[in-house]
Amino acid sequence: MNANFFDIHAAADFMGPGAVEVPFYQSEITDIVRRRGLFGQRVKQVPATGHPSRFFEETAIPSPTAAGGFVDPRNIVAPVVTPTRVERSVPLKAIVAQLNYNLFDIELGNQQKQFAYLQAKDLVDTVEGVMRTHDVALWNGNDTSLATPTTPQYYGAAAQIAAGGNTTTIGTSQSIVDGIKSIVAQMVASCGYAVRPTAIYANPVLLDLIDREMKTEFNVVLKSSEINAGFSVKTLSTQAGDLPLIPEWALSYTGTPGSGSAVLPAYIVTEDLIEYHWLSDPSPRVFQLGVPGSLASQYVAVKFGGLVVKGASYAHAQVLVDR
Repeated sequence: MNANFFDIHAAADFMGPGAVEVPFYQSEITDIVRRRGLFGQRVKQVPATGHPSRFFEETAIPSPTAAGGFVDPRNIVAPVVTPTRVERSVPLKAIVAQLNYNLFDIELGNQQKQFAYLQAKDLVDTVEGVMRTHDVALWNGNDTSLATPTTPQYYGAAAQIAAGGNTTTIGTSQSIVDGIKSIVAQMVASCGYAVRPTAIYANPVLLDLIDREMKTEFNVVLKSSEINAGFSVKTLSTQAGDLPLIPEWALSYTGTPGSGSAVLPAYIVTEDLIEYHWLSDPSPRVFQLGVPGSLASQYVAVKFGGLVVKGASYAHAQVLVDR
């Protein structure tokens, strides 16, 4: 048998008369890693009706036209009218993550008693990781159709709103604030739909440009409003009321602002018409698998559901800001 010996200096920070210093760590791990986004916490959560989850959308009420609705009161001939409804569906998608605990490492950690909370933290963080993936995909999922899915991901809200066709570009020399306010006014002025936008989502960089513009050109500091417990955002006065300007880190932009070639998107949304259809539970569920021959504990977090932006062509708008 060959024995190997190692110098303790490889592990000790210092050795001297009456002193042997060995590495020791704080029992808390520094952690400000980005987790949930606000969008996923504010949209409606509804149970799915099946796979796909189905619903009907009314696009027009049974209403006579001006020419056919008004008749001679002594010779009444009523026009036949019908409501206009369309069938819609939302395919359900799956997000999963597996975490394995090695028995030896767990028992070693328990005996050291330095990171006693680590097993629970890692499991919670795995669930949070599923929700972070979920939140990013709510905006940026790369599927391209609700009727005929093409990828395992969600059909992101940004793509659904863009496909609705209500997109406006604000040029480099145009006012961002005036442009957004004008778009909201046009949405509210719709004769066909009672649109009432509830929020504006954008990358924090674009919201900073809006804040600076209000201060520079109008000498106005935007008001703040609390939208979640302990979380306040600036608001913009529009024809739909004071809309919260919600910073969304998942919404990226291209180019360098100020270069003239940067494009920063913002989304004016009616949150009541954006739904997440969940299966079994709106939160991820955690399942413990049987212990294999390696004696590792295995946990799987899973979440089923799908996103739909109802009224994408009239209740929401995409704004592309060139800067």
